[in-house]
Amino acid sequence: MLREDKEELEYKVLAHWAMHNRESKGRRYDEPKHPYRVDFERDRERIIHSTAFRRLEYKTQVFVNHEGDHYRTRMTHTLEVATMARSIARALSLNEDLAEAIALAHDIGHTPFGHIGEITLNDLMKENGGFEHNRHGLRIVEKLEERYPNFPGLNLTFEVREGIIKHHTAYDKAENIDYEPQRRPPLEAQIVDIADQIAYYSHDLDDGLRSNLFTLDQLEGISLRDEMVEELKREFPAIDEHILRYQMIRKLINREVTDCIETSRQLITESGMKTVEDVRNAPDRLITISSELKEKNQQLQEFLEKNMYRHPKVLRMALKSKKVIEYLFNCYMEEPKLISDWEKKLSASEGNVKQIVSDHIAGMTDRFAMMEYKKLSDPFERLL
Repeated sequence: MLREDKEELEYKVLAHWAMHNRESKGRRYDEPKHPYRVDFERDRERIIHSTAFRRLEYKTQVFVNHEGDHYRTRMTHTLEVATMARSIARALSLNEDLAEAIALAHDIGHTPFGHIGEITLNDLMKENGGFEHNRHGLRIVEKLEERYPNFPGLNLTFEVREGIIKHHTAYDKAENIDYEPQRRPPLEAQIVDIADQIAYYSHDLDDGLRSNLFTLDQLEGISLRDEMVEELKREFPAIDEHILRYQMIRKLINREVTDCIETSRQLITESGMKTVEDVRNAPDRLITISSELKEKNQQLQEFLEKNMYRHPKVLRMALKSKKVIEYLFNCYMEEPKLISDWEKKLSASEGNVKQIVSDHIAGMTDRFAMMEYKKLSDPFERLL
């Protein structure tokens, strides 16, 4: 199918308030259109082929990469968010390609070692504007990725870049001055925010159970857990506990996604939205979950905060990770020529050494950061 045919098809199958490729504000640097692929398709593929995206495979979600092969990483979390985003977008007749592209890029700016890495780097950079992963993700796609001879970054469409900087959850809210800060993002970007939260609740619950940081019995009294387990045991009285855990997470995701679709569809209908401009000027976001489910999610979140994120084993990993980031930062500040392509980066950044050091550390995977730490701290470590 030709690109023009795909663009025409969007007007037939997508909602009027969906983001259509022909209505995109375009790219910062002009490029010829592709004969077969629409712009949001190309954005999705540029993100997947980027170096920063590949590094997500070895970046922490909760557990540091070497703790086990089956725990979530930033990569698996990102793919899970993208899958949910596509499902919600399809059900609401919104642009799946745009929702997926934003989802694939939503964590591309994360440091090694998860949130503690970001907190530590933010503290180290506080006199230089701090560090925030959504803002850094935008910096990656606009400047740091080097793949084209005639422009920096990936030259993504305005809507994908906007979705990155406007990504908004309980953990994420970046300062935004360049992407219409007073206006709402398209519904496709709002979908990613909800899909991210659903993935956090469900998959951190799964990893916490898998790692034995807590048990199903300890979760008793948490409404969502009790409802899912009761349903499953009623349907399968002799269900194996391993299968029970898997099916509980499956049911939880299905309930959250279904609730999001139904609640959002009702809100969109009641709001009288007719166009993307209506969405952008709306007083509130239109992609959300029901009040009842929000309360139950809050109960689950409080349990995870106490029993997983503040668990001594997780805190021990966080402390070690903090020390690695701090040590590397101080070493590079003392001798920045340790950074590869130092002269080139110094010239490109107009002499901002701290920014170069921050970019370098933020781009590391967990294992690369630990290897660098060992090389720089262990006098017996071979360098050749």
